[in-house]
Amino acid sequence: MPRMKPLLTLTLTLLLTACAGPKYTVDDGRKVDEALLANIRTYGAGEQSLRPAIARTAALHDPGCDKQWELPFAVATAYGWAENDRVAWVRGLGVDERLTVVAVAAGAPMVPGDKLSAIRGQRDDNSEKLLANLAEARDQGKPFGISLVNGRTLTITPFEVCRGYTRLAPPNTPEVQDYHWLLSLHPLEIIQAAPTQDEALWAVLWTQGLSEEGGLRMKAYHYGTQIVGTLYNLATLATGLRGAALAAEAAVNAAKSAASSVASELLKQQLIEQGKNLAAQKIRDGLSDAAQQLSKQQLMNSLQAVAANRSSLFGVARVGATVFDRADQWAFEHAIQLGADPLAGFTLHQKLIERNLVSNGLVFDVERLSAINKIAEAKGLGAEVQAILRGVRPDDLAQDIETMPLASAPQAFSYESASDPGSSRFARGLVNAMLDIPLESGKRP
Repeated sequence: MPRMKPLLTLTLTLLLTACAGPKYTVDDGRKVDEALLANIRTYGAGEQSLRPAIARTAALHDPGCDKQWELPFAVATAYGWAENDRVAWVRGLGVDERLTVVAVAAGAPMVPGDKLSAIRGQRDDNSEKLLANLAEARDQGKPFGISLVNGRTLTITPFEVCRGYTRLAPPNTPEVQDYHWLLSLHPLEIIQAAPTQDEALWAVLWTQGLSEEGGLRMKAYHYGTQIVGTLYNLATLATGLRGAALAAEAAVNAAKSAASSVASELLKQQLIEQGKNLAAQKIRDGLSDAAQQLSKQQLMNSLQAVAANRSSLFGVARVGATVFDRADQWAFEHAIQLGADPLAGFTLHQKLIERNLVSNGLVFDVERLSAINKIAEAKGLGAEVQAILRGVRPDDLAQDIETMPLASAPQAFSYESASDPGSSRFARGLVNAMLDIPLESGKRP
C-alpha cells in the first residue's frame, strides 16, 4: 500500500487537472508590443464611448430607415491571437480567450470584465463559434439567455436601430477605414480626439446616415450576397477578432500596393508628414494652445489632407464618399430629434483638425464644411459654428484653397479608381471582402 500512495496521488492530480477545463492567458509581466497594447486600450475606450451612443439612437424610431438589431454590450476576445499578443489583450483590456464584455449601454445587466460562457444554453470553448451563436441570437431580435463564467444567467433584449453598424478598426491595423452600407469601420484615431457623448452620438448617426443616404448608390456598385456564416457576421460584434484582424492586415497591404503607383500619393504623404510635425509641436507646447498655434496655412494643409484621404478611398467606400455630405446633414437633423447638440459634428471636426487626425471620414473637407455650415446657419447657429471654428469662416477657406496646387485637390469621382487594389479579394473594400470569407477560413483570409 505505501507504494500505491504516490501512484494514487498522481492519478488524482491528473484527474483534477483534466476536470479543471481549459487554461486562459494571464498577464505574466512579459514584454509585449507597446504599439499594439496602446491600440488595444484605445479600442476599448472607443467601444465604451460608442456603445451608449448606439443605444441612444434606438429612440429615433425612424420609419423611413432600414433597420438592424444591436446589443446593449460589446465583447472582445483574444482567441486565436499569438501568445504575446494575448498577454497584451489581458494587460490592456482584461480580455483573454473568452468572450469578454468591454463596454455596456445604460441599463445593461452586466459590467465590463464579465465573461460569457454560454449563449442560449450552448457552451463552446471556441470563442468564434460562441460569437457566431451570439450574432444569430441578436439578429432574431428576441430576448435570449446568456450565462457568465461566474454562474449568473441573464436575459438580453436586442434593440432596433437604423442600419449601418458603427465599428472600429482592429488594434493591429488602427489606420483601417472602410465605409459600406452595412458596416463602417472607423480608424482608431477618432477616439484619440476623446469624443464627448454627443460627439460619439454624431459618429453613430453619421454612419447610419451614410447607409441610409448612400445605400442604393453603393449597392449599384456591388451587392454583397451572403451575410450569415461569414467573417462579416462576426465582425459586427468584434472587429478585434483575430480573423477580422488578419483580413484587415491583408486589406491594408493590398491598398498600399495599389497606391504606390498613384502619383498623388506622394503629395498625400507630404501633407501627412507636415501634419505629424505639427502634432509633435503641439505635444511639446500643449494642446491648450493648439488653436493659437494652428496658422491658416496649416489649417488649409490639414483640410487638403482630408480631401486627399477621401480621394484615396476605393471600392464601395469610394462610392460612399460621394454622399459624405448627405450623411453630415442626416446626422445633424437626427441629432436634433434626439435632443443632442447638432453642432457636435463641428466640435469633433475641430478637435480632429487641431490634433491632425485627418485620415478618417468624420473630419470635414472644405466642401463638406461649407455645406454643413449653411445648414447650421439656416437654423440660426452660424455664430456658434464660427466660435467652434475659432473665428474661421468656411467660405473664406474655400476661396483660399482654390488658389492652392490642384494636385492636392480631390480627384473627380469615377466607379473605377487608379488607387483600387486591382482584382484582389479586397478590390471592393474590407467589409465587402469579409462578406465572402466563410467562418472556417476566417483565420486565414
